[in-house]
Amino acid sequence: MGEEVIKESDVHQRTIQKIKLQVLGSKSCFPSKNTGFKYSPLLSHCMDIDNKLTLIKRNTAEITTEAELIALLKENKTPSVYLGTAITGKPHIGYFVWGLKLADFLKAGFRVVVLLADLHGALDNTPWELLEKRYQYYELVIRGMFDALGVSTSKLEIVKGSSFQLSKEYIHDLLKMATFASVHDAKKASSEVVKQSDNPKLSGLIYPLMQALDEEYLKVDIQYGGIDQRKILMFAREYLPKIGYKPRIELMTPLIPGLIGEKMSASKEDSKIDLLETKESIKSKVSKAYCPEAIAEQNGVLAFASNVIMAMKQDKDEKLMIKRPVKFGGDISFSGAKELEHAYLSKQLHPMDLKNAVIDEVNALLEPIRKKMEGKGSLIKEAYPQK
Repeated sequence: MGEEVIKESDVHQRTIQKIKLQVLGSKSCFPSKNTGFKYSPLLSHCMDIDNKLTLIKRNTAEITTEAELIALLKENKTPSVYLGTAITGKPHIGYFVWGLKLADFLKAGFRVVVLLADLHGALDNTPWELLEKRYQYYELVIRGMFDALGVSTSKLEIVKGSSFQLSKEYIHDLLKMATFASVHDAKKASSEVVKQSDNPKLSGLIYPLMQALDEEYLKVDIQYGGIDQRKILMFAREYLPKIGYKPRIELMTPLIPGLIGEKMSASKEDSKIDLLETKESIKSKVSKAYCPEAIAEQNGVLAFASNVIMAMKQDKDEKLMIKRPVKFGGDISFSGAKELEHAYLSKQLHPMDLKNAVIDEVNALLEPIRKKMEGKGSLIKEAYPQK
């Protein structure tokens, strides 16, 4: 399509430190080490455009386009971004990747919208009779996830898809876009997101059209998603202008591999750790996870440690402490993802030591979510009835 694309494969190790050094000498912009790096309404005013751009680009895979993003930061003091998640399987720890990125947007002064896409869930095979209960489940655990990240949900807009997607205007635009979009393009756009089968349903073709329209109806400047969403995001850039709306900036982050050496998926139990996973189950899953010595490719344990745990530690000015027996070198600490990855790839850090640290960190991370969902057993059963 001739778009300018910026790819960010490297983790920005010193993003937060750089911002701290360049703020206008104001200590009030940044919480203390003890309280963590929580969003502050003063924080975005302490950053210049370069600092905001550095923060937004942290851990991204692709931005279409960077030039448009820079122009947006220059022209709009309160730009907006949204991420949509279809309410299908139970949310898992891979969601922390986009939770952290939305926290970055908040720090940069963005209006942030999380779309809980109930109708998209139905289009992707969630039974209609379960939609409302699953929406309620998602809303609770997603708020719990942001609590665990230290992000106030009062600064987030959580929107239910069906609250606007059934309006007369939206349906009109959906039908209008359908007269421009080909079956080929709609099928291609949804191929990596919607569940595929030998006898695909019409719903899979409607899905990308609605996701494109959501950008306009949520009145946002940026849509953010995982790199698996790329085809849908490029579809939106192409087709929104065909019905009279401006194209948006599209931003993507990498997907974290699952525990079995492939994509972390809500439909593959062994590949993921649910946000309500028990301590015992976490220990069992991580202990037997695919984590070959000195290999990073498809290593979900190392990827989660690098992209989530180290990003959180960095924001809090903390180090990741890994406990080891003295005979195996004693305890070791890491300040950033690059340092951690280098130690692992050079065999200075054994897979089992990494796994043990990840088990402890994940359990600590999920504890606030578990507490938030105490007493919600009936909702969980209604949202996800046993087969």
